[in-house]
Amino acid sequence: MDIDVRGPRFGAAVTTVVLAVVLISGSAWLLAWQVLAFALGAAGGVARSPYGWLFRKVVRPRLGPPTEFEAPEPPQFAQAVGLVFAVVGLIGYTAGPQWLGLAATGCALAAAFLNAAFGYCLGCELYLVVRRMTVRPE
Repeated sequence: MDIDVRGPRFGAAVTTVVLAVVLISGSAWLLAWQVLAFALGAAGGVARSPYGWLFRKVVRPRLGPPTEFEAPEPPQFAQAVGLVFAVVGLIGYTAGPQWLGLAATGCALAAAFLNAAFGYCLGCELYLVVRRMTVRPE
């Protein structure tokens, strides 16, 4: 079942704010929260993430009906990619080196910002590349 394209963009906007605050504050706890949000989105789809729930319950009822939909698999894969970067960032912030935490969090922030501001999902594009490389034509 396809999903409203505004949901993942909303989640990316919240993620952008969270990761920016992580970079400013150096808060490993806040990054751990984002790891959990990414993990839930990767495991159950973006609708099952905390930001997806917030969009569905609070934001979407205040918007008009959706006009665009997308397959759920690319955003879910993007959540998994974000999870990898956030976990690496968390390792850097908690065990070191500090630059690793900054770099990985910065990469995740850049990807989230691209999605939130321009609707360009790097993880979704990576999903399509991986799919083309792994699915054999019949």
